[in-house]
Amino acid sequence: MSFYEQVRSDVLRHGAINNSYLRRFQAGDVTDRELREFAVEFYNFARFFPRILASQLVNTEDEAVADELTRVLYSELGDGIVKHRHELLYRNFLRSLEINIHDAMTAPMRPSTRAYIEGMETLYGSGNHATALGASFGLENMAITMWDHLIPGLTLLRAELHPRMDMTYFTFHRQLESEHEKAMEHAMEAVEGGGCLSKAAMSEREKKEFCLGMNTVLDYLEGFWMGLERKPAGSMQPWTQPAPPLARELRGQPH
Repeated sequence: MSFYEQVRSDVLRHGAINNSYLRRFQAGDVTDRELREFAVEFYNFARFFPRILASQLVNTEDEAVADELTRVLYSELGDGIVKHRHELLYRNFLRSLEINIHDAMTAPMRPSTRAYIEGMETLYGSGNHATALGASFGLENMAITMWDHLIPGLTLLRAELHPRMDMTYFTFHRQLESEHEKAMEHAMEAVEGGGCLSKAAMSEREKKEFCLGMNTVLDYLEGFWMGLERKPAGSMQPWTQPAPPLARELRGQPH
């Protein structure tokens, strides 16, 4: 198995896209209150991701990799079509649920959401190219599975609770994800100097750093979902620590 095949397989097995919350959501087994909580918390990702991606772009020395990151960022900004800017599409989703945009923008993030957003900023803006690339690879390769959990659930919830729900943000992303995955594959090939990961040209240190970035960002994402998971009254909320163990390692903090 090539390194590319190995890390992609690791992404698809991770708890970031294999967890109780996403299974419930896919089945439409969330209350209206939980749907609204999801909508507001996920908005933080839609708002801040272009800035996070730009931080990776400006810290990327390899021009071929930068080309691929530019394509992804340009896509996030609507490919030059203002009405297709992804954060604007998400605002339409919020409005269709009668959620005030100002309220959504100013609502305090849950600790698990803040850890996810700030964790991505740290990883994508890392001066370690392999770590940043690993984080980007992890998110882009989990995305299709994530949308394939969210879209069926939203479809059920639209039929049951919100007939005017605008799902364009989610369906539009689902259509684009194969292109984003391909961009990440090209970026990884560029790291290899025009070769491919099946040739195992990355050093063992670079592979370790790549996997650290990939697993850390996925740990943060799993924490985001678990922060939304319902718990019995009076129980402790999950994922309230500021960072999973891998993130503490990345930041050089003691375990």
